[in-house]
Amino acid sequence: MKIAICKLVSRSPYSQSRHHATDKLDKENSGDYEKRTWRERCNTTDDGHIFIPPMAFANCIKHAAKYLSISVPGEGKTKYTKHFEAGILVTEGLKLPENKEDVKGEWLFVPSDGRRGGTTRVSKCFPLIPEWKGTIKFLIFDNKITEEIFTKVLKEAGQLIGIGRFRPVNYGYYGRFSVEDIKWEEQ
Repeated sequence: MKIAICKLVSRSPYSQSRHHATDKLDKENSGDYEKRTWRERCNTTDDGHIFIPPMAFANCIKHAAKYLSISVPGEGKTKYTKHFEAGILVTEGLKLPENKEDVKGEWLFVPSDGRRGGTTRVSKCFPLIPEWKGTIKFLIFDNKITEEIFTKVLKEAGQLIGIGRFRPVNYGYYGRFSVEDIKWEEQ
């Protein structure tokens, strides 16, 4: 197994939209409920810091491998997609310095059903982190994934796929990142 220790830096803001099922108070209207609970859309650690879940990074690079559809040399029409989908794991998220109680929100007029192009709209607030950086460890179990191909796919993942709400792959522009450095370890 190889471990890619990747220093990543945001290139656009990052926003979360975690589902929550906080109960409404008696006689609380939808607007007041939103004002009271929007911070519950954050993924948080036990001490209240916002973190980017590990699956955000794992899914990002796997989606990029599928999107790029790069052929494995010497294997005909075989693509790297299945090697990335089964052969990469991220076990730790990225803890951010922002605290859930201090994060700024972005109020938007969005479709009430959450589907793009919906006919009825409501005001919702989403947590917004203007910039972030940190180190993520990618565990690479599949030997077909070379350092060169991993680096290429991760760089493209940061530009074309992104992480979080309103990322490029979902017609947005948040969640882009660049790769500052990659250190490799064998285990």
